Amino acid sequence: MKKIIALALVLVISTVAAFAGERRIAFERSDAIYVANLDGKAEKKVADGIFPAISPDGTRVVFNTVEKTSDTTYIRHIAVTDAATGKTTVFKDVPSVNSYYATWSPDGKRILFTLRQSEVWDLGLINADGTDFRILKKGDPNEVTRYSPIWARDGQSVFCQDMTNIYRLGLDGAVQGQWKIGKIIPNGDMSGDGRIDVSPNGKRLLLGIDMSEESHRKDWDGPLPALWSFDLDSQHSVRLTPGKLFGWDGCWIDNDNILFLSRSPGEKEDSIYRMSTNGKDLKLLIKNARFPTVSAP
Repeated sequence: MKKIIALALVLVISTVAAFAGERRIAFERSDAIYVANLDGKAEKKVADGIFPAISPDGTRVVFNTVEKTSDTTYIRHIAVTDAATGKTTVFKDVPSVNSYYATWSPDGKRILFTLRQSEVWDLGLINADGTDFRILKKGDPNEVTRYSPIWARDGQSVFCQDMTNIYRLGLDGAVQGQWKIGKIIPNGDMSGDGRIDVSPNGKRLLLGIDMSEESHRKDWDGPLPALWSFDLDSQHSVRLTPGKLFGWDGCWIDNDNILFLSRSPGEKEDSIYRMSTNGKDLKLLIKNARFPTVSAP
């Protein structure tokens, strides 16, 4: 019996070490959370839920649980699952039954997310073990909601957007920087679903933009989605996806490569693609998948 227990312990430790040693992708499919290798292989379901974000070391995934309470109402909590063991902790002490869009701090110790209280959306912070919850930025009923929160690489500030402006906020909620989307992205704007990601070197933002262009696709309703890179130092923007390549929900793999969602004409499901920032080396990684994130370089 002792040998069996010891062997099981070794297997668990080996599995955890393997997860920590490899870069991994987390993604959503059919209301479930999956992880895979960086090449898109070795898919594994780890939990039921939506909006996954993999930890910097690749060992954990934070996501949303979803509990349907009626035909039109749901309870959504932030949860963290261990990618190797499947052990999940649900953060039910957060003072909201509608929490969304969690992201990891660069050191993997804290989680940033949005939550709804008193009919407005706040930005909240919590430790990775579910302790020490606090509000970073209180929502204002007279202001537009702050969407798409993401940590800056310094771990001392965050980015978000309100569909008109992109903001950099300190952890005290004070505005440290502000950029008008229509000014930095010609003929573009952002919706509440528009995603922001920060390059590993902290110098560029990857932005999911709705372009005021014709899609020229019979199977596509709404604006044409495109990915742009915005340099924080030079204030210069570069379009990464050409007009014929629809791209959204992007995240950085490293400073020169990205993951994103796309859908070819005639397809009914989104898929995850990989591409270099110069537009080369486009590759389909994972079919029928949503909301990719990748562990740190």
